Amino acid sequence: MRRSEINEIIAEADAFISSHGYILPPFAHWSPEQIRTAEATTIRERGLGWDITDFGTSKFDEMGLFLFTVRNGSLSDLSRSRGMLYAEKIMISRKNQLTPMHRHNLKAEDIINRGGGDLVIKLFASDAEGKINREANVSVHVDGVKHTLTAGGKLLLKPGASVTLLPHLWHTFWAERADCLIGEVSTVNDDNTDNIFETPLDRFTCIDEDVEPQRLLVSDY
Repeated sequence: MRRSEINEIIAEADAFISSHGYILPPFAHWSPEQIRTAEATTIRERGLGWDITDFGTSKFDEMGLFLFTVRNGSLSDLSRSRGMLYAEKIMISRKNQLTPMHRHNLKAEDIINRGGGDLVIKLFASDAEGKINREANVSVHVDGVKHTLTAGGKLLLKPGASVTLLPHLWHTFWAERADCLIGEVSTVNDDNTDNIFETPLDRFTCIDEDVEPQRLLVSDY
């Protein structure tokens, strides 16, 4: 992706998020110079901030996702079961923009439709080897109510609804009707090692530096 495109997506995302009444933390608007200072050490170490990915496809409108990590604990805390064990993200899935099929080994997450269009999530269980099980039913809790779907079943979340996805559950999602603002509340997030894609893909985007960045991405850290 070109840096000029990323700058434009960030500006559009900032406006979209604000239009739904969600206010980003102050460091969201820090300059690249501010993010590089000692004051921002924890922000960089925890991978907080702007995150835009096309999963290495160079087709962001077709396969991609906007994310902003608001808070995140550390894997060391998670390993000893004490400390900051949680994370929070705000995301935007554009209409018909696919986030590819993937699962997590560690992360349990609540995916919340915060507004805009409908969020559609396609689900599979894992087999004994961690691969997609195309026969087993899938059970998830939607706002505390258990739902059971056939393998590859699609769950539709209207604005305000949420689903809990536990580790090893395969999922892919996209927005219908309109762009969708998505909240994620989870255990500690590790985007470097805890995203297992059905088809090998790059989690972070290669950037063509055609202009200067207005905001740094977590991948720039």
